[in-house]
Amino acid sequence: MPLRNLNDEQKAAATAEFGHNLVIASAGTGKTSTIVARIAHLLNLGISPEKILLLTFTNKAASEMIGRLNRYFDKAITSQITAGTFHAVSYMLLKRQNSEIALKEPSELKILLKSLIERRKFDHISDTKPYGGAYLYDVYSLFQNKELNENFASWFARNYEAQAEFAEIYADVLEEFEAEKRKFGYVDFNDLLLGMRRNLADCGVEFDEILVDEYQDTNSLQGSLIDAFKTKSLFCVGDYDQSIYAFNGANIDIINTFEKRYNDARVYLLKTNYRSSGVILALANKVIAHNPRLHNKELIVSRSGEFKKPRLLIFGDLMAQYNGVAELIERSNYDHHDIAVIFRNNASADGMEAALKIKNIPTKRKAGVGFFESAEIRALINLISLQITKKDLMAFMNIMEFAKKVGNALSKELFDAFLTLGNGNLRDGFLRPDKSAQIFKTRKKAPQLGLFDDIDIFDESGRFAECGFDSEFFSHPILRHSRLSIEGAKLIFGVRNLMLELAGKTSPFEVVKIVSKSQVFETIKTALASKRATQKSGKIDDELFKNHIFKINSKCEILLNLAKKHSEIFAFYNFLTLGAKELNDGNGVNLLSVHASKGLEFGQVFVVDLAQNRFPNLKLMGTGGSIEEERRLFYVAVTRAKDELVLSYAKNSSEFGRKAAIYEPSQFLKEAGMVK
Repeated sequence: MPLRNLNDEQKAAATAEFGHNLVIASAGTGKTSTIVARIAHLLNLGISPEKILLLTFTNKAASEMIGRLNRYFDKAITSQITAGTFHAVSYMLLKRQNSEIALKEPSELKILLKSLIERRKFDHISDTKPYGGAYLYDVYSLFQNKELNENFASWFARNYEAQAEFAEIYADVLEEFEAEKRKFGYVDFNDLLLGMRRNLADCGVEFDEILVDEYQDTNSLQGSLIDAFKTKSLFCVGDYDQSIYAFNGANIDIINTFEKRYNDARVYLLKTNYRSSGVILALANKVIAHNPRLHNKELIVSRSGEFKKPRLLIFGDLMAQYNGVAELIERSNYDHHDIAVIFRNNASADGMEAALKIKNIPTKRKAGVGFFESAEIRALINLISLQITKKDLMAFMNIMEFAKKVGNALSKELFDAFLTLGNGNLRDGFLRPDKSAQIFKTRKKAPQLGLFDDIDIFDESGRFAECGFDSEFFSHPILRHSRLSIEGAKLIFGVRNLMLELAGKTSPFEVVKIVSKSQVFETIKTALASKRATQKSGKIDDELFKNHIFKINSKCEILLNLAKKHSEIFAFYNFLTLGAKELNDGNGVNLLSVHASKGLEFGQVFVVDLAQNRFPNLKLMGTGGSIEEERRLFYVAVTRAKDELVLSYAKNSSEFGRKAAIYEPSQFLKEAGMVK
């Protein structure tokens, strides 16, 4: 059983009495094994698996833990444990109450918010440039995660003084935004937690124990949700020295005040490190000791043997550094997948990737756009959504982005018109419009909130005579809108034809094949490839264009292969909506930001750009960060190394053709005793 494999520290934590237990699990001390053993202990005590909730920060972590439990318990038992991220668990429980809710990505809802804010007027108040929809969404998200009691307008005015005069307008826009989301059943990740906390009493869900992984990364909203469950027993595992997500709302005070908030709190320390060599741990301990200590702890070495001491390499300029690190990797005895280059700023990855590619060394860069987030795959998913859902505003708006002269505000007007024409059904609005319905309504005037009359003039559809539309579509009421461009009308025509072709189709493979070969997707594909192949001069590079078309077609083939594994289109669409976020990128050197490296380990680790302005990042510290968090980032970076750690920095940046920036070594190198 799992308990047999634990050391004394881990076993004491895993078998703790019911109540409020906090396990401080330092880097590499076996927190996953401890959590798995705790769940096994609960099951052996006779706790029903349905009464156990495991909250993690990635679904992959939850799957791994349940997978380990499957070695000791029947899957019929482990499958009854509720396990996943805060958002995944909330989504599952809320879906039981309301099957109509539809989870939308922030990128999609930003478009919706942008369409609403574009309708407002700000110049009658001030010459200050207002925030756009995307940035306002991020500010609103931060507010939801951090502030539990204050209203948005007063919170915004207090925290964003330069924009405080717009606080009431922004608050009203956000009220309209929430109303639109409710209208279509849309929820984002914050809504899942807010809805779960609000509806807990109606869910009828009670757990005997809740286990929380990476407790140091919980934000105020997640913390309030944990409290709202009112569980009999709480088992939290984390490490204040690895709290590195303050920029995302993480509140380190939640773990730091655990003993003050719970009268029966017990704290267990896991200090024996099974990952890194003694010389690496000595360096990590030396630096992190400069942070305030919640508990006196220092990593204890479990590995024996001779290991290389951490090295510091100093280069003249940045590219010399990247080339020098690439040469060391070229000569390294470690497999590529067991090597990581870790950096504080994403800009460092560009230089490293170029230096490694010059030497034909493959790389895996955990950054950029993933498969399911790529514009072409999102377009395919949105086209499928328009076929199988009654009303998906965001799918429609995302598709209309590919039509010239159709902005977000107009796009939403067109969608509302289709919905009216179809009596609440988008497909009917396209294929069987109620021509007696009144569409394109004007808005109320409210100057104090930036709302003014916006009257559209309607044209006859004669201007589309040369577009090649069939007679049935040519009489469609949507074509009477004066601001509908020819490109927009053609795109709508393509969507309508696709709907006709897909009528009655339920096979995911067949649907994906038809959509990927459709005229409307050809239009989207051409637009994307043209944009990516456009040079600075404005001319499209033909070879690049063909290459991008090939890449898009390759992604379509991947999606077709995924479709083969599903027999029903709605199930396949749900899979696509949630998305498999991680695809294997091959066997290359890992290029990772510190945040992306968390939870991983490698035989050989290079931490680059350890200069005072770059790591610690003084710019980010000036916008709400702290030297303590930067130090925790350094601690996380160096403790990813098992056997060999190489640190480096450059003295200047002159190779980029700009005025040279002179760099001093990072204060962390001084604290580690690597430089004077």
